[in-house]
Amino acid sequence: MMQGRLKRIALALEVRPALVGTASTTLFLIVWSVWVWKIEGAHSSLVGPMELVRQTYLLATDGYGGTPLSVHIAASLFRTGTGFFAGATAGICVGIVMGYSPIVSSALGPFFSFVRPIPPIAYIPLVILWFGIGEFSKIILIFLASFLYVALNTAAGVRAVPQEIIRVARTFGTSDFRLLYAVILPEALPYVMLGLKVALALSWAIVVAAELVAAQAGLGYLIMDAGTFFRIPDLYVGIVLIGLIGLLLERGLTWIEHRFVHWSGK
Repeated sequence: MMQGRLKRIALALEVRPALVGTASTTLFLIVWSVWVWKIEGAHSSLVGPMELVRQTYLLATDGYGGTPLSVHIAASLFRTGTGFFAGATAGICVGIVMGYSPIVSSALGPFFSFVRPIPPIAYIPLVILWFGIGEFSKIILIFLASFLYVALNTAAGVRAVPQEIIRVARTFGTSDFRLLYAVILPEALPYVMLGLKVALALSWAIVVAAELVAAQAGLGYLIMDAGTFFRIPDLYVGIVLIGLIGLLLERGLTWIEHRFVHWSGK
């Protein structure tokens, strides 16, 4: 009987965060709707939830600027995915070397310390000057941001591996390669996942900012064009889509972390 009660308590604790999140979201939508209804006509720049849903449906069926909405979303996701994957891959490799070798870390440390405070958006004019306004300039911006954060977090994770574990593995005659993938990488994965989360969120924000400057398709282009021509409902749709897709990307990476790095924090 006691065991059954403990199971019910555990289930309630698991469900409660979801209920709280649903309740807070519902309350926000109600307050938003009432607020827009009360001041309707006083501010033409405000859009309610129902109008937002209707405009999203219209964009999904008719497109924007002669381009389907799915193409705008796919363009932003492609740029983000390409730059993020390339930057994360290079960042993990460089981070492992930096964490494993004090000499390499000392050599690259000043470079990372110099680049880290500079916001990636500051590179937009320079990248456009060097590479033009094509796809490569947007992807290279995302690559730089992803590479930086993933490399730094991976290096920190490798350096955080307890030396006792490494010494025990060495005692059993573990080769350097096996030590890397069987001992060091699993221990460093929580740090790597943290770097991937930060890099993915930043990459999604950067691609939108890059599309605001020079693009013919993408959610950033949609927002810029809608704002220029005062298409307020379309502007709101673009902003909400950016938030929703960013949320889904973050939740997807969190699921991967729980699935493959389940020992983190335990």
